[in-house]
Amino acid sequence: MKSFAAAALALLLLLPTPALAAEEAAVAAPSAVLMECVTGSVLFDKGSGERRAPASVTKVMTLLLAAEAVDSGALSLDETVSASAHAASMGGSQVWLAEGEELSVSELIKCVAVVSANDCAVALAERIAGSEEAFVELMNERAAALGLANTHFTNCTGLFDDAEHYSSALDLAVMSRELLRHEWIRDYTTVWTDSIRGGEFGLANTNKLLRSLPGCTGLKTGWTDAAGYCVAASCEREGTEYVAVIMGAESSESRNADAAALIEYAFANYALCPAAESALPPVRVAGGTADSVQPVAAGEGRVLLPRAQALSLERHVELPGSVSAPVEAGARLGTITLVSGGETVASVPLTAANAVDRLGAGGAMLALLRALLRVPA
Repeated sequence: MKSFAAAALALLLLLPTPALAAEEAAVAAPSAVLMECVTGSVLFDKGSGERRAPASVTKVMTLLLAAEAVDSGALSLDETVSASAHAASMGGSQVWLAEGEELSVSELIKCVAVVSANDCAVALAERIAGSEEAFVELMNERAAALGLANTHFTNCTGLFDDAEHYSSALDLAVMSRELLRHEWIRDYTTVWTDSIRGGEFGLANTNKLLRSLPGCTGLKTGWTDAAGYCVAASCEREGTEYVAVIMGAESSESRNADAAALIEYAFANYALCPAAESALPPVRVAGGTADSVQPVAAGEGRVLLPRAQALSLERHVELPGSVSAPVEAGARLGTITLVSGGETVASVPLTAANAVDRLGAGGAMLALLRALLRVPA
């Protein structure tokens, strides 16, 4: 565990520091953040830790819990859910569910993602947890598990302005990044127009960035009097995805312009690079149940760098000739150093891909006999 923690800390130290200045991408909103999704690198921060009303961007957490329930098998996209009186009573953005009306989980998720339907969000919450109140407890537990110190929920929609219902731009970016790990959610968040009830009720996405920002993958818009105009906007191009969160903007146009400016800046100025360009050589293990262990780059095995540095990278691998068993999975084996223009720009820990146990007495004797007799294992 200690070796894994050390590797994780070393990886955090190599993440780039915020580099985007206000004059480089004018952001009018009082609170904003820009994050790269693989590394979690924060490239722009303007009041991102301030607690603010999140409006319907709250539903990023609602969708995250729904996605996790689907992937765990606790919820099926095909099953139908009957709307309760409570779900049907929601105001604001909705699809006008009638009490007792049945929609599939897939349709409910689509309605939440596309038109921010409050009634459908509550129907999902009740199906997952039994009641909205119980679901809100799950939301807060998940926020705590993600380390979100500036988030607290009192409902699953964000419809109601409540002093105890708040989040921050940075926390919403972390939630968004977590939601995007469920790749299939993009099947819903990228829908521009669709319908339910056999085509009788049309849906048009509230996120207009889907049409104006190339590669936009979602994610969620929001507005209330207290929150102003908010958005968690995600965009993917050539395998790199960013999330820009805007809170408290004065208009939807300003909100979208801020998000687009941050994302375009990121794509123009940064590149996601593999820590290693080719397969790393295995490291010999002495006295182990396996002859060698495969080193891998810690974390996601990629680093985010300014494009100027990424164009002229040299990689230097440092690995021992051998290690002694036992070897824990994730144990630090070495380092790969990325150099650009003669300067070190990143140092990535190399860790063991799997554990290798120590040979017992019988195994050690057999290995010695094989070595003496030169018998292949």
